[in-house]
Amino acid sequence: MRVLVMTAVTAERDAVLRGLGEDSRFELALAGVGLAAAAVHGALALAKAEYDLVVIAGIAGGFAGQAEVGSLVVASEIIAADLGVEMLDGFKSLDELGFGSTRIAVDMELAHRLTEGLLAVGLQARSGPVLTVATATGTAATAAELAVRVPGAAAEAMEGFGIAAAAQQRGVPILEIRAISNAVGPRDRDAWRIVDALKALETASSVLAEVLK
Repeated sequence: MRVLVMTAVTAERDAVLRGLGEDSRFELALAGVGLAAAAVHGALALAKAEYDLVVIAGIAGGFAGQAEVGSLVVASEIIAADLGVEMLDGFKSLDELGFGSTRIAVDMELAHRLTEGLLAVGLQARSGPVLTVATATGTAATAAELAVRVPGAAAEAMEGFGIAAAAQQRGVPILEIRAISNAVGPRDRDAWRIVDALKALETASSVLAEVLK
């Protein structure tokens, strides 16, 4: 099996590498920050070799009541949550407008196995929709709106949909793993637990390697 793991930044990549160790099945690449950069770098990475799986990995914000700080989320679906049009009567997604889809499916069998594997080693983990946004949420009102727009939304990040779109075009199965460093909503940097989230991402990467054996 040949697996491409993409992270936004080097701190996430280094955490994944520590978890994977010397496992030669995995290759890592940086996606950059944001949907556009992730889509471009994802397409470039996928054009260089044939892969059996693409894993999107990193830290993220968690929705209250769904994914608490310090926990892990394995995507059940990857959704471009703010890709659409703002109307007088509210937000309309590309799906509603008939211009395409804002949702990309993951490999659910692998997602289930990974979630079960994380739980088996005592980690706090769940499967749920992971949102990709162009602008990170900074208010309680926006967090509430997104939670209504995508029932059960578990985490929010900025790269998943871009990488997933590139993988989907090449027919490569997808997983997304997010370690929760902060709550989605008002940005209280003092409450963020980035170091803990990176440690959780490291452990999750070790579990991923075992699950894929």
